Amino acid sequence: MKAMVVTDQAAGRGGVKLVERPEPQASINDVLIKIHASGFTGDELTWPSTWTDRVGRDRTPSIPGHELAGVVTALGYGTTGLSIGQRVFGLTDWYRDGTLAEYVAVEARDLAPLPSDVDFTVAAALVMPGLTAWQGLFEHGRLTAGQSVLVHGAAGVVGSMASQLARDAGAYVIGTGHGSARQTALDFGAQEFVDLDKDALEDIGEVDLVFDVLGGDIAKRSAGVVRAGGTLVTVTGPTEARPSHGQVIDFVVVSDRAQLGELVQRVRNGRLRTNIGNLASLDDAVAAFNRTERIRGKTIIRVHP
Repeated sequence: MKAMVVTDQAAGRGGVKLVERPEPQASINDVLIKIHASGFTGDELTWPSTWTDRVGRDRTPSIPGHELAGVVTALGYGTTGLSIGQRVFGLTDWYRDGTLAEYVAVEARDLAPLPSDVDFTVAAALVMPGLTAWQGLFEHGRLTAGQSVLVHGAAGVVGSMASQLARDAGAYVIGTGHGSARQTALDFGAQEFVDLDKDALEDIGEVDLVFDVLGGDIAKRSAGVVRAGGTLVTVTGPTEARPSHGQVIDFVVVSDRAQLGELVQRVRNGRLRTNIGNLASLDDAVAAFNRTERIRGKTIIRVHP
């Protein structure tokens, strides 16, 4: 099968190649998926799991990409809950070969059924941004109707999803970003917008929740606007930002079948839309991975028609 692989961490994106690899086999509790659409995150090549296994052993050449939508073609021994021919989507394990390939073996528990009226490209674009936003807002941030949330990067792939979900849940959404992103952020659900290049973040007053995808100085400044009992949630790793009378939570997204089901249902009824910026074929995936210009929205690789 065709697959993108990385072998040299020092080469970064320049070391990504399209090669022929053996088709994977479905192990116990796995399913084999014929991939129709795949997503990847721009900083995957900085993740330790791309290069080593859980005990630190080199696992290259490895296949990046962890978001997929496709069709089940084989079941591993003992696998239940899914069937051959079923449309599915989901998030693969960080330490296993990924989804920038024609086929992938995935634990069945990491996948959810994909309704026939949702396109594979939309489903692949929903997986990581949707799960990240859902878990940050509702699992870790405990957001409820009537609360206020500051969403950083509100025009971005994850931020746009967080803004929509928070607004749909009845929260008041304040988005941030560069000035050129204002209209996009508003279109995706923000009710106010803070231009981080010009506006004073502190002028927004206090909020119940900060959803942070930026880290650094922005996270530190954001800690100061969290009201007593509120939360700063970040996906950028451990942070020095500490609200005076609130809490900070950093987390790594995990696959969750029930949450995927909630997300795709919202897509079906028009309450949620993905933020796709670029579509490419697997043959063109290396170029898509190595683009030098900034792409607004998520890049999705169409693997099979």
